[in-house]
Amino acid sequence: MSGNALSSVASQTKKRPAQEDSDQASASKIAKTHPFFNKQLQPSSPAEQKFQWLKPLGGTGSCLHGVNLSPKASKAVAAFDLDGTVIKSDFVKKISVPQWEWWRSGVPAKLQEVHESGYSIVIISNQGVKPQVLKAWKHKIPLIADALPTVPFRIFAATSKDNYRKPMIGMWSELERIFAEEGVEIDKSASFFVGDAAGRQYPGRKADFASTDRKWAINVGLPFYTPEEYFLGLPPHTNFTLPGFNASSLPKLPHVMPSSSPLLPDPLKQEVVLFVGYPCLGKSSFFRHHFRPADYVHVNQDILKTRDKCVKHTQEALENGQSCVIDNTNRNASTRKYYIDLAKRLKVPIRCFLFSGSIELAWHNNLYRAYNLPPSVSSKEPSRDIVPYTAFSGFRGAYEEPRLDEGFSEIKTVNWVFEGSEDEKKYWSMWLQIDGK
Repeated sequence: MSGNALSSVASQTKKRPAQEDSDQASASKIAKTHPFFNKQLQPSSPAEQKFQWLKPLGGTGSCLHGVNLSPKASKAVAAFDLDGTVIKSDFVKKISVPQWEWWRSGVPAKLQEVHESGYSIVIISNQGVKPQVLKAWKHKIPLIADALPTVPFRIFAATSKDNYRKPMIGMWSELERIFAEEGVEIDKSASFFVGDAAGRQYPGRKADFASTDRKWAINVGLPFYTPEEYFLGLPPHTNFTLPGFNASSLPKLPHVMPSSSPLLPDPLKQEVVLFVGYPCLGKSSFFRHHFRPADYVHVNQDILKTRDKCVKHTQEALENGQSCVIDNTNRNASTRKYYIDLAKRLKVPIRCFLFSGSIELAWHNNLYRAYNLPPSVSSKEPSRDIVPYTAFSGFRGAYEEPRLDEGFSEIKTVNWVFEGSEDEKKYWSMWLQIDGK
């Protein structure tokens, strides 16, 4: 996806003319106050409670959650990344008290102005660091809060590679839940997010270390600004890249090819169907939709645990006159040969269904199933563990494309087609990653 195609995300609010990157310019820009604010909020009372860490969120407590003073829920949210946006990203080690600096000297005044304009200030941070570094980081946050004595804010920090880690939207979902408990629905059009991981490219200079902040804003549906654009009033930087799997890049192909022969024999006759493909390309769902209704026996190593048990289960089913689907990755000819030889010995035809899709698509589906299902689905289904990346890289390293001369009577290709509601497709189409840029 090109920078030009997405630059409108960062330009939904009018920008001031370009200014020099200086502290004098740092207080020049503020998002326009939304019309529903009919008065400014008063600075927080000194009697209010200062910063405190609250109970971590998530099943494993991987999302840290804290508040400064007593932040109120507002329809408009001003969300900020922390390191490289509100404060400088350098962390000084081997000292008794953590040190930090504002990203620019005008940042605290800007945050005060944002608060007085009626926004709820929320800090959204990835902190996947070692335990000792995280412990020191947690001590640093109250020091930052002390420097904002009249600015209430809420902070979320994702400490693991899970659904809370940007660009996944777990931290935003928690914010929506907390605000809903106060009877407030966030107005995304009146809100915004500022972050430095924007995927910016510079000729002759090092690019941004990541693009996760920009992707997170796109996933949530918020206008996005870099710190330079927001705090310094500089024009949008339109030369950026968003690496990783882009759901909109998938070509539109027929679900099953060729279509000249039937999906199932007509009339039905005994056979073996062997699936080939990466994990998470829809093999088991394809079996449930098309072969289970025809009473094919499901043979799956995730369930049976060993290949020997899979082969034995297949033999027993064939000897009983049943048809089988071998729902494993079956990555190479030597693996497939066990089933081909068995079918040949029992004089049962065997077909191959090749599930076509890149490792990037398969990994994306893995993240979606484990971390990004819409609430309407995740509330009804048991949670799924993420499949380790080694399962995908191992398949890629050993893969041999199936051939008819291995003994198949036919090879069909199954192309990935998303099947689900519009709400499910919206969540599947988001930028999903736990590593990389």
